[in-house]
Amino acid sequence: MNKEWAEKNKRMQSLIGKEASFREGLDVLFELRDELIGLVSSIVYTFPAEAFYQMPFPGAEGYHSKTLAYSMWHIFRIEDIVAHTLIAQDEQVLFTDGWLEKTKSPIITTGNELKGTEIASFSERLDVKAVCEYCRAVMNSTNELLRKLEYRDLKRKFTDEDRERLIGSHCVSTDEDAFWLIDYWCGKDIRGLIQMPFSRHWIMHIEAMCRIKNKLCRKARKGADPIAYCGLSCAHCFLKEWCGGCRTAYNACSDAKNAPDGICPNTACCREKGMDGCWECEDMTGCRKGFYAYDDINAIKAMALFVRKYGKKELAAVLDRLHQQYHFEKIQEVLGEDLEQGLAILEQNR
Repeated sequence: MNKEWAEKNKRMQSLIGKEASFREGLDVLFELRDELIGLVSSIVYTFPAEAFYQMPFPGAEGYHSKTLAYSMWHIFRIEDIVAHTLIAQDEQVLFTDGWLEKTKSPIITTGNELKGTEIASFSERLDVKAVCEYCRAVMNSTNELLRKLEYRDLKRKFTDEDRERLIGSHCVSTDEDAFWLIDYWCGKDIRGLIQMPFSRHWIMHIEAMCRIKNKLCRKARKGADPIAYCGLSCAHCFLKEWCGGCRTAYNACSDAKNAPDGICPNTACCREKGMDGCWECEDMTGCRKGFYAYDDINAIKAMALFVRKYGKKELAAVLDRLHQQYHFEKIQEVLGEDLEQGLAILEQNR
């Protein structure tokens, strides 16, 4: 389990166990959930549609054997059902504001009953961005429910009537791989449900999503030019496990994530002009597009200038040497903020 997420989850569990720190514990939980949903959103708004129904680990033991889309649906259907049908005893978010139609889901269940290619087929039918919006709606609704809880509510247990209400909702399949969930949920008190469907369950499945997207990124990068249009070396980037690079459909760099179409300004400009990279443009030195708009990361433009003078292979070799000499994540930590200084450091290491 991701160490940072595990520590936050452990701290949250400890805090909610005491009346004096109960509210603080909920705040830690909300912080964790915000971080995790942000990661999910980042995948949704930077990866291509086909990424969400791919199964790079078919037949594997573990949650990573599923798809990105299935994982999102599964996490938040469980939360929606538990928060509303079981705890609040009101209408699930799925059945409000047309979410079932928006997501284009053919099922209302948690998806536990789906096997193998059924998972991929189901995932391909979903409108992934609508599913992501549904996920946020569920999270916000659950957060509101949790804020209304009192410490004494944590020990509330569930009855046979609660169990029958879950069965009657038909939101959990009668398949043996799904139906056990009803007894599992009803066997916990509210504190137990906070500790699993509302926190740990998120962590386990979102970790699995990270494994899936990392495998897809590695596959996409295979054979692709590792030098980005802006001059950054994707092979040396601290995001290389997260991002397939701007020469693939799996681009997740910061400027791409902030662009409405998922394409950073440097990439869009080069493609429009039919250029291999910014180093081929006569206007590059004074350019303020994309990464070049930030005065504190002139290191990227310095690398593009280096490519203009010496080529991409030489840049990769120099970066290999720098990584052997220094421990750093971002290249500006070595090249500094000044353009000429950065270029000089690169040239000194040829």
